[in-house]
Amino acid sequence: MIASLRGRVIGQDEGGVVIDVGGVGFRVLLSTQSLSVLHGREGEVTVLTSLIVRDDSMTLYGFITTQEQQLFERLITVSGVGPKVALSALSAFDARTLQSIIVDEDVARIATISGIGKKTAQRIILELRGALDTPVLSGTGATTAATHPALAQATEALLGMGLTAGEISLALKDYEGDSDDVSALVRHGLKRLGAS
Repeated sequence: MIASLRGRVIGQDEGGVVIDVGGVGFRVLLSTQSLSVLHGREGEVTVLTSLIVRDDSMTLYGFITTQEQQLFERLITVSGVGPKVALSALSAFDARTLQSIIVDEDVARIATISGIGKKTAQRIILELRGALDTPVLSGTGATTAATHPALAQATEALLGMGLTAGEISLALKDYEGDSDDVSALVRHGLKRLGAS
């Protein structure tokens, strides 16, 4: 895996840069935030990278800060969020602001990002909020939808029923049963919402 590149910027457009590393030019896609930092920079630069391999391509995504790289890598774990959408999110908001928006459960602001609708915005909040701030299920340590398949499936099911991100977060909070049982998670969530 290519974790970082150090070299001279020999080309730049609205989507990224070409970095010359020992005579080899690497095309690196960057957020507009990172591009603005590199714009007009002379001499050597260092860019953190994530290599995304698909059947038909190998693409390098670049980042100026570790925080931006880590948030990108978390975003692409969310169902329906690919690398291009994650980069679009980091272009719309800097990493610190985007992280705050997710923790604050601001669905409307996330939904303004190109390629993200309301449902995907809710999914991002549900799957990442706990990973960025506090755990969603207190009974299972630091388990979040991003790292726990059953929680992700229960979240999807509740989203499909028309519940909001805030309702689902409340519904699944403090669950102490079998965290691998999707139907039990859903039943607990619905029962908890019905009682509130």
